[in-house]
Amino acid sequence: MGCCGSSEREWKPLEDRSCTDIPWLIIFALFCIGMACIAGFSISTGAASRLISGYDSYGNTCGQKNSKIEGVELSGRDQTDNKYVFFLDPCNIDILNRKIKSMALCVSRCPDIELKTYTDVKKFALQNGSELCSYDIPVSKYPSHGERSKKCPKLPVPPSNSLPVFHRCTPVDISCYAQFAEAFVTFVSDNSMLHRVIAGVMASKEIIMGLCVLALVLSIILMVVIRYISVVLVWILTALVVLGSIGGTGVLWWLYVDHRTNLTDQTGTSPTPQQQVATDNVQALLVYAIFATVFTVILLLLLFFMRKRVALTITLFHVAGKVFTHLPLLALQPFWTFLSLMLFWVSWLGVLLFLGTAGSPVQSEEAGLVEYRISGPLQYMVWYHAVGLIWISQFILACQQMTVAGAVVTYYFTRNKSELPMTPIVSSMLCLTRYHLGTVAKGSFIITLVEIPRLILTYIHNQLKGKENACARCMLKSCICCLWCLKKCLMYLNQNAYTATAINSTSFCTSARDAFVILVENALRVATINTVGDFVLFLGKVLIVSCTAFVGVLSLNYQRDYTVWVLPLLIVCLFSWLVAHCFLSVFEIVVDVLFLCFAVDTKHNDGSPGREFYMDKALMVRRRARKPFCNYVSTAENCCPD
Repeated sequence: MGCCGSSEREWKPLEDRSCTDIPWLIIFALFCIGMACIAGFSISTGAASRLISGYDSYGNTCGQKNSKIEGVELSGRDQTDNKYVFFLDPCNIDILNRKIKSMALCVSRCPDIELKTYTDVKKFALQNGSELCSYDIPVSKYPSHGERSKKCPKLPVPPSNSLPVFHRCTPVDISCYAQFAEAFVTFVSDNSMLHRVIAGVMASKEIIMGLCVLALVLSIILMVVIRYISVVLVWILTALVVLGSIGGTGVLWWLYVDHRTNLTDQTGTSPTPQQQVATDNVQALLVYAIFATVFTVILLLLLFFMRKRVALTITLFHVAGKVFTHLPLLALQPFWTFLSLMLFWVSWLGVLLFLGTAGSPVQSEEAGLVEYRISGPLQYMVWYHAVGLIWISQFILACQQMTVAGAVVTYYFTRNKSELPMTPIVSSMLCLTRYHLGTVAKGSFIITLVEIPRLILTYIHNQLKGKENACARCMLKSCICCLWCLKKCLMYLNQNAYTATAINSTSFCTSARDAFVILVENALRVATINTVGDFVLFLGKVLIVSCTAFVGVLSLNYQRDYTVWVLPLLIVCLFSWLVAHCFLSVFEIVVDVLFLCFAVDTKHNDGSPGREFYMDKALMVRRRARKPFCNYVSTAENCCPD
């Protein structure tokens, strides 16, 4: 597949478009067919009625006739009239295993009033025909039966309602789940606080939605105007770094001089443990001050010699903002990606739930209750389904990267911008679908190979928390960290490989090799863009969150009825950060694609006739300031389109 060649390739932007990595497209298609087969099997044999209607602790599905389960005396009952699942102790929740540890029964009606005694439970059963104790206990013996504490509901029975689709009787009072809530909301000390917080969220839901829309609008605006404020942000970053390093170094030297002066004043007295500690502190401060001085000097030298590369980052941000004005549909990419991921995740979760219902009934040894557990070949289906979650999710994200790369490459390497396609984004999507799905499938599979062991090690680490020794814990964390770093590096290389594919229409391995060579040749530029650019985008995210939070404080404070608006504000800040991250990540992709195009352009063109530059005027000025070229006036006019 062209992974091992080392000869220099000739870059031919937007020429000789052909299909790439067809074998990987076939493999991915077969894998998706396997996912579809699992979905069909789980839906056809997974007893979907058990998922929707629920089942009792004897294996009977509520709302239908049931077959006898061998060894379970109360199974095989006709539950046609009993359509709701009722838990005898709905508050008995196993937080670790995330399930209710209570006997479940099929009943014809959920208790809508509080039942304080077993006599009340008996009256409710006689009046409504809904038996709330185990099937082997007659209604007349509810108050006096010897096993009523195990086979009858825990008193008092709270009023409950059935869920709209899933027929489970759920207590009306959410304080029933206080234990479960404490596992997730540790700051809640009493039920009144929980009620106040939830009331604040529900009362301010219109403002929350409005602020989320505001964060969306601010993110779109920032992607357009960041071309104008990037200079200010970069100089703010530079000033903060310089002042912080010089100030920190000065403070350390001041502390060293001050402590040394105090120690000198005490030299006439007999040595004490306190003086020994003071001597050690002076030596430590001297080491810290020297280290900080060396670091500051190196940092200042780097900033001085890399100032031109920082200017290149600013210019790339400027050109990226211009790209968004020419390709406004780029701003919609996060919407399509998010929608695609949500549709896939919902369908994936539905198939997983159906797989769970396809298990075999197993009677527990402790309480003799029936549970449906996955065993045998179904376990391998679950693992296959889990791999599909990672691979297809990465495939969707890679499609976004390839689509953005294709549109930006078309914009960059089209000299006359009036000749651009009417919708470059749509053209890029069609090109991806026709030619490069195999490349995207291969790149996403490589990320999957790294992500799977990282998730397995993370799961093992969580399961062994508090049980393993310090050495094992350190090794696990180190492996997880290394795999995470490897994933990030591969994702960055993949993104540049997609850009190379969009330029040259080459396979994944060839594109990754060509992109890697370009990146190594421009290592300092890459480091500058990734550090300065990422920090500028981080400041942009902080700006969006700060503006949204400021408007949120004013809005929530104006509504005096909202006594608790801290949680709504946190929800808004979290959502605004996610929105800003989604949109600015597209901006980051555009900047990276522009840089690779710029590097290829400057490597293979020199501005002479027949080898004119494709770059924008702003990049041309930046390039001319770094190294004079474009000796021909006519050439400069042709290679610097607006």
